[in-house]
Amino acid sequence: MKVRQGFVIISVVLVLAILGISYFWSGILWTFVIVAPLIIVGIYDMTQKRHAIRRNYPVIGNFRYMLESIRPEIMQYFVETDTEGKPIDRLMRSMVYRRAKNVIDTVPFGTQLDVYEAGYEWLNHSMYAGKIQHADDPRVKIGGEDCKQPYLASLLNISAMSFGSLSENAVLAMNKGAKLGNFAHNTGEGGISPYHLQPGGDLIWQIGTGYFGCRAADGGFDPDKYVERATLPNVKMIELKISQGAKPGHGGILPANKNTPEIAAIRAVEPYTTVDSPPSHSAFSDAEGMLHFIKKLRDLSGGKPVGFKICIGIKEEFIEICESIINTGIKPDFIVIDGGEGGTGAAPVEFSNSLGMPLLDGLAFAVDTLRGYNLKKDIRVIASGKIISSFHIARVMAIGADLVYSARAMMMAVGCIQALQCNTNTCPVGVATQDRDLMKGLDVEDKATRMYNFHKKTMHILSELISATGVKSHRDFNRTHVNLRVDNTRIMSYDQLYPIVEEGAYLGRPKAEVLAEIKKNSALAR
Repeated sequence: MKVRQGFVIISVVLVLAILGISYFWSGILWTFVIVAPLIIVGIYDMTQKRHAIRRNYPVIGNFRYMLESIRPEIMQYFVETDTEGKPIDRLMRSMVYRRAKNVIDTVPFGTQLDVYEAGYEWLNHSMYAGKIQHADDPRVKIGGEDCKQPYLASLLNISAMSFGSLSENAVLAMNKGAKLGNFAHNTGEGGISPYHLQPGGDLIWQIGTGYFGCRAADGGFDPDKYVERATLPNVKMIELKISQGAKPGHGGILPANKNTPEIAAIRAVEPYTTVDSPPSHSAFSDAEGMLHFIKKLRDLSGGKPVGFKICIGIKEEFIEICESIINTGIKPDFIVIDGGEGGTGAAPVEFSNSLGMPLLDGLAFAVDTLRGYNLKKDIRVIASGKIISSFHIARVMAIGADLVYSARAMMMAVGCIQALQCNTNTCPVGVATQDRDLMKGLDVEDKATRMYNFHKKTMHILSELISATGVKSHRDFNRTHVNLRVDNTRIMSYDQLYPIVEEGAYLGRPKAEVLAEIKKNSALAR
């Protein structure tokens, strides 16, 4: 018998039985309080056309959707081990929470990682470990010879996350934490909101393809609006976003119903209109044009550091940027290398999973290309892409990054529990939502302190890690210090995986020859 037929028969029998018994005992009619809603649900299930399971399995088919709705919670709390959670495992999440709360963050009984599994990484320590200079608060000067207002940046900073994606309370907590810890807060491409400005923390203003905050009526760049914001004292650097690791080559649309007067004012657009954020910039169309635009941004800002953010895609394009820097003499003050493993709540699955070079590979390529054109010494490199722990920072610094951004660790420091609801406006802890009731659960003062604690503790552990390798400064840390297990018996150091390129090695050579050498080195390393 089919379930649909069984449901109809059982429903008819139950109704007739209850009515029959009611002749002798009227109290049984109260069972309709339970039976009637179930029958109504079943009838609706059989007549609706959206879900085949509910049509074929009335009433009981609904349990499939109920269980599916709580599957993430079941996996996170009951199924996954400490090392299996995705995208951030429980070991890393717990580490962030403990450091943010300023409680003990040591672990008992040794590592849970399989140190003989392919992919395991570790640092080489020295018998003569010491103490690096400026141990817990090393700073990096960002700003080249054309920069009039250089910035002394922390090694760890808050990555780009826009107001609108994050709640106002989350932005307030992050910026206040940045103020307490003297590190920088990237605005994301959504523009500078009042919540970025109110606590007074240092800002890196990110400008994307929508030019939000400096957008003209036709969607292009408005220099007057740009000057208004770029000259704010909180704004320490300006970052031109070329591509984002989580969705490189992908723009976005701000729907009219989400474009509230508050969001519209921040982004310098008309409220309640659909706003397109195209996949590429309209202010320039090639590498040389981008550099001239960067110079324009720097001049208009009064000489603040200006750089660009990119996820490495076609290698020839990055080489063209380096060649154009040499030809024009215009140097960005910094370059952010974002990895394809970057996180967002606004990317198609195919973009998140299958587009953009992963951070370590993209970073090594970018650093080596800059070295090959003798540019690395003049341009600071910032690494971004799933950086959570002090080891993650040390690893990218060994490759050649000068400092890092972190997004998801900072979200967890202010309360994110990886509920994976960033794109639904239902974040249960009020971090990635505009629901004011949910947002109230995030206490700004408490979470700002946690943000400060996480940054301070992570920087302290980083100094201890680097000191353990025996170097005197974080600038001396290099690829020879990091190892990767390739398989059960083979180990490779990072200088073998990513062979270092000598300064100036690519100067005066044709681009095709440079590309051939890059491919050759990559093949030899593997």
